[in-house]
Amino acid sequence: MKCLVCSLLVATLPFGSVLADAPMEKNARVTLVYQHELPNVPGKSIKGVLVEYGPGGYSPGHTHAKSAFIYATVLEGAIRSQVNDGPVTTYTAGQSFSELPGDRHGVSANASETQPAKLLAVFVVDANETELTIPFGN
Repeated sequence: MKCLVCSLLVATLPFGSVLADAPMEKNARVTLVYQHELPNVPGKSIKGVLVEYGPGGYSPGHTHAKSAFIYATVLEGAIRSQVNDGPVTTYTAGQSFSELPGDRHGVSANASETQPAKLLAVFVVDANETELTIPFGN
């Protein structure tokens, strides 16, 4: 079943700049789908990032911009996620999770080897942040 919300977001937004494409062997694509400065919170922006995983796809362990608060919602399929030392949890379409500034995202993966998965990560960050995802070790 195609995700109507996801299709509408991508179709109606003014741009779909690619933030980063993970190497093909990871079967993941990350796309910035919107960004706006918050008029009532000087110096802060909201950025929507669409993460698409093919079957078996994943992202390497990472952190995010130091100022980033993230609220992620699974749009399609199921996503396995681990934040800090918490349990690896599987979230299905319609479920959400959050990450606080400084959190470590050790697992972010499609829970299926046969079906795609998508999530929308909404970042609230300092407006001058350009690098939203930092792989472990950098």
